Amino acid sequence: MNDLTGQKIVIDDTTLRDGEQTAGVVFSRAEKLRIARSLDEIGVGELECGIPAMGAEEQADVRALVELGLKARLLTWNRALIADIQASLETGVTAVDISLSVSDIQIENKLHKSRNWVKEQLKRSLGFAKQHGLYVSVGAEDASRADQAFLLELLQIARAEGADRFRYCDTLGILDPFTTFEQIDFLRRRVDLPLEIHTHNDLGMATANAIAGLRAGARFVNTTVNGLGERAGNAAFEEVVMALKHACGVATGIDTGRLVALSQLVGKASSRPVPEWKAVVGERVFSHESGLHTDGVLKNPLNYEGFDPAEVGLQRHLVLGKHSGRRGLAQRLEGLGVDPRSFDLERLLLQVRHAAQRGKRPVQDVELKKLCRTQTQEQSDQLEAGVA
Repeated sequence: MNDLTGQKIVIDDTTLRDGEQTAGVVFSRAEKLRIARSLDEIGVGELECGIPAMGAEEQADVRALVELGLKARLLTWNRALIADIQASLETGVTAVDISLSVSDIQIENKLHKSRNWVKEQLKRSLGFAKQHGLYVSVGAEDASRADQAFLLELLQIARAEGADRFRYCDTLGILDPFTTFEQIDFLRRRVDLPLEIHTHNDLGMATANAIAGLRAGARFVNTTVNGLGERAGNAAFEEVVMALKHACGVATGIDTGRLVALSQLVGKASSRPVPEWKAVVGERVFSHESGLHTDGVLKNPLNYEGFDPAEVGLQRHLVLGKHSGRRGLAQRLEGLGVDPRSFDLERLLLQVRHAAQRGKRPVQDVELKKLCRTQTQEQSDQLEAGVA
């Protein structure tokens, strides 16, 4: 397995293309511009920004993105058709993805063509793109169901015709990380052409498969913010970035402190609010309730947190509930300006646990204050009764 430490990995974010292909999602031009600026400012190297062949409005959107003058390279998605590539040229982009179906099931049942037609179409479209000075990624749609020998043949054609890289697509999200590694490694060892990994999340393994592809030698990876995309979505940008940083030791150059703000921007624009428990960027993913964990975190956050929540723009939450312990309760009381030593903590803790069980939710500060007042009043009543 390849050590990624020190490796140059390029993130090609496709939120504005594959992300917008999420069923029911539509970005306005203003939203596209804001998202593109945010991705650029956070340090993303490439943006796949649209499909000019869709028509004049999409072309105008892409042209507006080009006119932003971003540092990130902008690519458009195209079928392996000269008309598609011509439409991209007219927007002013200098880089394209040329996509072809490469599995027999799609070649026969979707295109109603043959393997030879795919090879000739690749040569024709790639040749046209290179004649016009475009940077080209050849996209192998449904590569995960394709014959490996045929994929290898297409990779060799792409290299001979001047392609800049080759995109391996797990279009239906059917791979596991081990198979992903094997397939990317197989291609990398046989043809000297940079590889790009594009994964979908149908089996919940898009991020893991993206990392596996990089481990196997791919140097470009596709992502979408919040994991937007067709069906179950794509590899989530924020997950890939933090996995590369903390699991692989790769310095991506991404300003991770802005991940939550970016996630919320895209969540609002897509009308897909970010779940509180969304990995990396959910507002409650650094919440702790159990007594053991809370005690450990209060002693040293590294006991139960893989990275500082501030690293992505979040903060820690210590929750009072059924599984809370004395340390967490005392900390919450101190946070409310109340001296824990003024109370029978064991008794108060039992009341907190019972309240959480009855309500099937964490105990809120207002409820905790009420429990404290009740105990204080009871203590006062007992004192008065004793004096009497």
